[in-house]
Amino acid sequence: MHFSIPETETRAGDGGAAYVAYNIHVNGVLHCRVRYSQLLGLHEQLRKEYGTNVVPAFPPKKIFTLTPAEVEQRREQLEKYMQAVRQDPTLGGSETFNSFLRKAQQETQQIPTEEVVLEVLLSNGQKVKVTILTSDQTEDVLEAVASKLDLPDDLVGYFSLFLVRETKDGAFSFVRKLQEFELPYVSVTSLHNPEFRIILRKSYWDSSYDDDVMEHRVGLNLLYAQTVSDIERGWILVNKEQHRQLKSLQEKVSKKEFIRLAQTLKYYGYLKFDPCVTDFPEKGCHVVVSAGNNELNFQVRLPNEQIKEGSFKVTRMRCWRVTSSVPMSNGPSGSSPAKSEVKLELAFEYLMSKDRLQWVTITSPQAIMLSICLQSMVDELMVKKSGGSIRKMFRRRMNGALRRSDSQQAVKSPPLLDSPDASREPMAKLSSKLTSVSLRGISHSSSANDVGANDFHGNYAFEGIGDEDL
Repeated sequence: MHFSIPETETRAGDGGAAYVAYNIHVNGVLHCRVRYSQLLGLHEQLRKEYGTNVVPAFPPKKIFTLTPAEVEQRREQLEKYMQAVRQDPTLGGSETFNSFLRKAQQETQQIPTEEVVLEVLLSNGQKVKVTILTSDQTEDVLEAVASKLDLPDDLVGYFSLFLVRETKDGAFSFVRKLQEFELPYVSVTSLHNPEFRIILRKSYWDSSYDDDVMEHRVGLNLLYAQTVSDIERGWILVNKEQHRQLKSLQEKVSKKEFIRLAQTLKYYGYLKFDPCVTDFPEKGCHVVVSAGNNELNFQVRLPNEQIKEGSFKVTRMRCWRVTSSVPMSNGPSGSSPAKSEVKLELAFEYLMSKDRLQWVTITSPQAIMLSICLQSMVDELMVKKSGGSIRKMFRRRMNGALRRSDSQQAVKSPPLLDSPDASREPMAKLSSKLTSVSLRGISHSSSANDVGANDFHGNYAFEGIGDEDL
């Protein structure tokens, strides 16, 4: 998840004295507002726990009042510091770092800790109301929903909570998967828009894991409801004969058989995105992107109105980045930029043939969610490759701390990535973080050529191909 500090504010303290506040944005949305002293406190705590060799350098204190130029310099230094901590596999997943962000989010939004009822949607539109605390983190809320549904503990990790936006026709546009550093209640209420909802959906891609979920009645019901929903909204392609068979199985309430048949259909388990624009095979092409089966599927409408379909395998993506093509708005505190102001793009470098790499760009408000999908596909592939189990892939509570399974720790870091542009500096080695989605990249530059090394995701699952694969 990308952190930026695009702006500062001068605010009045408790004693009336003015101080500089740093607005930390996550994926372009205000997450929290903090003072230098708070970030320094976080830094000192991380150094105490992990040592000076692990924690990056922190911008030094100044004796005298900062000039506007020094304030800007410090803002840039703090932004780089936060990005470096988040990208580190140890620091970025630490409870110290994540609890700091959760507390700061709650304080910034001025939501007191109290018991509330949060409504979470299932794929079939059913509403699950859970009683939580406003200060409950994502994992707490997920476990509360699972408990309300009687979903066994060992199946909780197969599902995730997603922030979605309900469209006028009742469909859902996926915004992002809720992360460990945020408070779901605060995240959704601070948007001040009833269109934003939280939905429960399976979080894995490999359909072979359906067998684990279907072992239990509640898991089967959730998977069945999601499959029916995906078929009804047209995410899964069904011909007349298949539709007849599915309807017959539905009438017999043969849920497992229904899912088994659905697994054979095109786009089963895919997440479909809203229509957007791509530069492949040429600039300005309208496209519908679907993510699933370790690929991004393109249904492209060419300028001559012809429809072409193709897929980009995640194992042939050398790296990818998410960027914003214009600066963020420096409007009133907490304000969100207008839709027309920010244009998000996902670009990935793809191995088109044995010796040819090419950048493909998707311009979409859902670019962040697309990146989350790519990262989670890579995570899943690498856990399998290392011999780990998906049951162990998910972070669990152990003695009050969040730890990772040994299966991920065995996965090696990706190699050094060369800069895709000769005019750029060589790129630094990327983090080996695997468990939580790590979006290293909204750049607030006006040009893709200004994107720096921190904007890139190295692909651990990238594989070279031979002539026989072409």
